[in-house]
Amino acid sequence: MSETLREYAISNKCLFQVVNGDITEEYVDAIVNAANKELMHGGGVAGVIARKGGRQIQQQSTAWVQKFGIVEHGSPAYTDAGKLPCRFVIHAVGPIWGEGDEDAKLTAAIRGSLRVADQLGIKSIAFTAISTGIYGFPKARAARIFFQVIPEYIKENTTSQINLIRLVLYDRLTVKLFLDVWDDLFVEKVNE
Repeated sequence: MSETLREYAISNKCLFQVVNGDITEEYVDAIVNAANKELMHGGGVAGVIARKGGRQIQQQSTAWVQKFGIVEHGSPAYTDAGKLPCRFVIHAVGPIWGEGDEDAKLTAAIRGSLRVADQLGIKSIAFTAISTGIYGFPKARAARIFFQVIPEYIKENTTSQINLIRLVLYDRLTVKLFLDVWDDLFVEKVNE
């Protein structure tokens, strides 16, 4: 069972939440998987999503790459969710820390995922902390990008049907670092 830790009304129609929980147990229209360019879901969060969702996630991912080629940061793929409680899995490729231009690549992955969600007519979506695990992106830095990009996207895309965006964090350290950034940003806005 997930626990909502922070929430912010981006607009009168979209709620943004930070949640401590398991992305594979989210009852939303779509979850965002932190994927690699080849959509081989062997380890990390991607491996857990593929195992819990069933073989069709990997099968559809393989078919996607065969049809469209490797997945770029700004153009996520999507598959059915199999046995997961959501309808779709959006496969976003985040940057590997040290490869260069990481902030722009993470921004592209987040914006691309929201764009795919809008194309699919999704109303609720849950993200993982893309690239902050085995890809080594510093968690606090990633938090600032998530907390900037998501509200910007919703404010810029006034026809978006997304009314709930959840950032689902699993481990204690990630939760703490993301909440520290959330609280810093909130204090900054109050003091402006």
